[in-house]
Amino acid sequence: MEEDYVFKIVVIGDSAVGKTQLLGRFTRDEFFLDSKSTIGIEFQTRTVDIARRRVKAQIWDTAGQERYRAVTSAYYRGALGAMLVYDVTRRHTFEHAARWVDELRAHADKSIVVMLIGNKADLAAAGRAVPADEAAAFAEEQGLFFSEASALSGENVERAFLRLLEEIHANVSRRPLGVAADEEASADGHGGADVLMLKGTKLSLAEEMSIMETSALRRASSCSCS
Repeated sequence: MEEDYVFKIVVIGDSAVGKTQLLGRFTRDEFFLDSKSTIGIEFQTRTVDIARRRVKAQIWDTAGQERYRAVTSAYYRGALGAMLVYDVTRRHTFEHAARWVDELRAHADKSIVVMLIGNKADLAAAGRAVPADEAAAFAEEQGLFFSEASALSGENVERAFLRLLEEIHANVSRRPLGVAADEEASADGHGGADVLMLKGTKLSLAEEMSIMETSALRRASSCSCS
């Protein structure tokens, strides 16, 4: 069955905060204790029903290491949502969240929906370094959604991703798609486009890498916009 929407989401944050594990828990309900750091870019997908529409989440897992920052910044383009992850037991990963927000605002669309996730909540009782109310206050100040979750136990992972997708869908449903497409075309120097859908983007970072689609609206004619 064809999807109505394809939403590109980027999962960002410092290295070893559990980005890949959160993604694996949401897309495949898996957790690997011997997971290694992501090198460059990977993505996984999952299709869910949102407001009676089939939505394919195309979730990009970006390396958190500094040496890959310049590489991953190109992949913010076309993203409708972002999952910003920190480790509740390592305070510096939360302190770096502001820097990640600045990077998003520099490279992503201004309407991107961002969810701040405090991962490893299962370890909070033994060694919490970031109070939940402090993170919630930061999220409110920055205009982000917030939740704590545990990739290990699966607690709140599904809820957080679905909330992000619901908010993206609400944004897209409210957006006058023809105007958005025209604005995108003008920004690319191709004014006068008569496209009535959110266009996919094909990106290439190296000769051996050809990435598929990013955010796209599969069937504009079936969209119910308000």
